[in-house]
Amino acid sequence: MIARFKDLCLDATDAHALGAFWAGMLGGDLVDTGDGDTRVDPRGTRSGAEAVWVNTVAEPRTGKTRVHLDLRLPTADPGPLMAAGARLVREPDAEIGWWVLADPEGNQFCAFPPGDNPRPGVFELVVDSADPVAQATWWARVTGGRVEPTEEGYASVVGAAGFPWDYWVFDPVPERKRVKNRMHWDVDLTRPEPTELIRAGATLLREPDERISWWILADPEGNEFCAFAPKPNA
Repeated sequence: MIARFKDLCLDATDAHALGAFWAGMLGGDLVDTGDGDTRVDPRGTRSGAEAVWVNTVAEPRTGKTRVHLDLRLPTADPGPLMAAGARLVREPDAEIGWWVLADPEGNQFCAFPPGDNPRPGVFELVVDSADPVAQATWWARVTGGRVEPTEEGYASVVGAAGFPWDYWVFDPVPERKRVKNRMHWDVDLTRPEPTELIRAGATLLREPDERISWWILADPEGNEFCAFAPKPNA
């Protein structure tokens, strides 16, 4: 294991408005970080990622949402999500059994009926991929866990270190990544430098400098992620 899954980050043109929306979706607490960004913290005793950081960026969203969350609804009714500001993109039909929605800045996510699972909330992180098995295998090598391929073509990482939800899914799509992802994940390194990540196939995009204290890298399919050095005594 080279790193542990740490948290999620979401770009926003209005970090306060989008942070408030996702705090409601995730049942978390909205924190103003004082620098124009916001953070959604898990509430109470819920386990999970450290936070969802909502970061102000100048550029608006363009292109397809390639990284998204899947939520399990408490009832078979997405009405409360739309009342909170979500926009309906697609109803369930013969091809899919869930709703596709978009947040106030157009980032799509999926909402599933309860089914046999009574626990509502996020249950998986989904990433578009040209080669899902290769991507899942690479991230399983980085963060531990096991790979579960399916006949439908997608592959999941289950049991990754620090991962807060049930599945980390890599979903096959025909189109390639062309623009920066609006949502990305962070990892905590097990060593002070990202050398092992780079040797494993990650691309270094930016070194720490006077503005940031972490490395920005990309995985083999170009998905950006941030890597943080271990905390002292961690």
